Amino acid sequence: MNQGLLRVGVIGVGHLGSRHAQIYAAMRGVRLSAICDINPQRARKLGRALQCRAVTDYRVLFGAIDAASLAVPTSLHAPIGHALLARGIHVLVEKPIAASLPQADALLRAAARRRAILQVGHVERFNAAIHAAMARLTHPRFIEVHRLSPYPFRGTDVSVILDVMIHDLDMLLLLVRDRVTRIEAVGVPVLSKSEDIANARMTFASGCVANLTASRISDESIRRIRVFQEDNYLSIDYKAQTVELAHKRGHTIERVHLPVNQRPPLEDELASFIQAIRMGRPALVTGADGRAALALALRIEQTMRRVNPAASRRRVRAPAR
Repeated sequence: MNQGLLRVGVIGVGHLGSRHAQIYAAMRGVRLSAICDINPQRARKLGRALQCRAVTDYRVLFGAIDAASLAVPTSLHAPIGHALLARGIHVLVEKPIAASLPQADALLRAAARRRAILQVGHVERFNAAIHAAMARLTHPRFIEVHRLSPYPFRGTDVSVILDVMIHDLDMLLLLVRDRVTRIEAVGVPVLSKSEDIANARMTFASGCVANLTASRISDESIRRIRVFQEDNYLSIDYKAQTVELAHKRGHTIERVHLPVNQRPPLEDELASFIQAIRMGRPALVTGADGRAALALALRIEQTMRRVNPAASRRRVRAPAR
């Protein structure tokens, strides 16, 4: 890849997309060439602030950018992502990779055909607390996850499983590296047309059990994962970027805080995307990784809706956010 300025665009500049744009604008070796949003006022305002071109139709960017972050509603990931990849434009698509497995497969094929980088925005992979904990994670036996947040008024075109729990599903697949043999799940819609709170319990072929709770109707924001092993357990706080290790020493339980080099995960995620493009190597979180997380999320949704069909009947497709 040419080592000159990499021309980058951001398509969809709502809450998350605007952060992508701000990070790219400050990044060395990158030129934020354009932002795109169907809301012209929002696009113009951010374009003025970041001194870049603002458009409302992503198709006018063909030939003007080398790479793009895609932060639009999930239903648009496949059509827009495919259009970009088909023209050799590298894509970082926010999670979930797509709304269905066939759509995800089409994105993977398009990326492979043009040898373009396809990275999926599972940002917790870049959390410094996870990096600090990885060396101590040897043989997980039980994993407990809580991801709770206030109602976002965005992202509700999909269930809480695809909206937020999918981060932790990606992490589980990274930590356990085994197939899921059993799923139990429940969930209910509260403020939106799809499930806003859900619990899933999974058993892996290794015998490891994972229990996950996700909610987007909490009064507080909590993002924690605890991993229990044969001789210790780790408590990881994604939000605070801290890791506590507890293990038995004689007749007491000793707790120590592992050193964590705290950094903004989103900045590291975008820097990794740019580096993958420049080095011509696969992204740290590949399209295949995103597909695997989506496949597990959809299995959980199917299980959940079999348990509570009345709740699933309330679910309708929401308009694009």
